[in-house]
Amino acid sequence: MNIDQLRNHCLKKKGVTEDFPFDEHTLVFKVLGKMFALIGLEKWESGNRFINLKCDPEYAQELRAEYDSIYPGYHMSKVHWNSVELNSGEISAAFLFELIDHSYDMVVKGMTKKMRDQLS
Repeated sequence: MNIDQLRNHCLKKKGVTEDFPFDEHTLVFKVLGKMFALIGLEKWESGNRFINLKCDPEYAQELRAEYDSIYPGYHMSKVHWNSVELNSGEISAAFLFELIDHSYDMVVKGMTKKMRDQLS
């Protein structure tokens, strides 16, 4: 899995933009201005490849129990965010894309009806 594959998957979704709101090293993907994925580019380039994704709290706990490569979100709310480490090969590309989709869906679900209608 490379950064371009992640980026392309995120940007294919409706209403998604990419941004660097914190610093020049943290790539953030947002749907209608709401974050759903973050990648530390400096860490990624140094070989520490992971992505932070929003997650349903119960599902987050299940994932953390089942996968060594999924743990509480780095520098994020430990309840609502997971970090998914990609170095070990434990997480397949297909499963990672499912987790990205879940994150996107969680953020959209929390939006007002008016905002969700903009994505239709």
